[in-house]
Amino acid sequence: MKRRNLILATPALLGVPTLSWAQPAFPAKPIRYIVPVSAGGGSDMVGRTVCERWGNLLKQPFIVDNQAGGGGIIACQTTARAAPDGYTLMQGYVATHGTSPATRKLPYDAIKDFTPIGMIGGTPNVLVVNAALPVKNIKEFIAYLKKNPGKVSYGSAGAGSLTHMTMELFKQQVDSFMVHIPYRGIAPAFNDLIGGQTQAMFPGLAAAIPHIRSGRVRPIAITGMQRHPLFKDVPTLDESGFKGFDAQQWYGVVGPAGMPAPIVKLLNETLATVLHAPDMREKLSVEAIEPTVMLPEQFGEYIRKDIARWTKLAKERGIQLDS
Repeated sequence: MKRRNLILATPALLGVPTLSWAQPAFPAKPIRYIVPVSAGGGSDMVGRTVCERWGNLLKQPFIVDNQAGGGGIIACQTTARAAPDGYTLMQGYVATHGTSPATRKLPYDAIKDFTPIGMIGGTPNVLVVNAALPVKNIKEFIAYLKKNPGKVSYGSAGAGSLTHMTMELFKQQVDSFMVHIPYRGIAPAFNDLIGGQTQAMFPGLAAAIPHIRSGRVRPIAITGMQRHPLFKDVPTLDESGFKGFDAQQWYGVVGPAGMPAPIVKLLNETLATVLHAPDMREKLSVEAIEPTVMLPEQFGEYIRKDIARWTKLAKERGIQLDS
């Protein structure tokens, strides 16, 4: 009897999460990993890079399931309705669990309908201007806005996107007006910025890098509390006088609400191991992403604060996108 009790207790003594001694160890089959965008983009690359290592570590493959549509609504509904057994996960990001809940009425609750697993990482946004605009820094840009009221326009990847919301936050803080031109994606927005149809934009750094390096757009300032290692000469907004100004394109992992704590713990710990791998920073640097490890509770609080911040801005700026 004592020997049997010792055998049952061994997993706990070794620190291995278990649901019940009678249940098979998790994971016992492949894990479905929903990415709420089409295959081939930056978000998809992030998911596939992480899932390959994660699957190797857990000894079960991750099956990437791209579910684009509705700005992430389809993927979120699929995930929220799945069994909370750890075999369906989703790559949540700033749109599905940040700006969209702040600007739209959604058929899902970004907090109550999901279990936070952990952060993957994020990339800052960068304020860029058309290379022909006669401004070299943030002070000159603000002065230009003041001298040309209503004559400056900015593009975004779409109404309610992070590129839109970040510029609205900037406009609020400098008390200046710019005309918003929403596009269907960041590529056409960049085309018009380079062509001079718009004068400024606040894209994610990864999307801006090739255009900055080509000299077709000029970086003025970057979000975050520290300068980015790829552009050490570009000051942060925080050091430029906009204390606490931050916005980033972040990615993380969530599952359906009600997932068992031992499974969440195992997934979080193994995700952290993946992100701590020596070459993972280099792999994610293709999208200018800095790996960021968070406990499930920390990630959940991060989501709540991000939604609250953008909700406050949306109300103050009158941004409500429901048709």
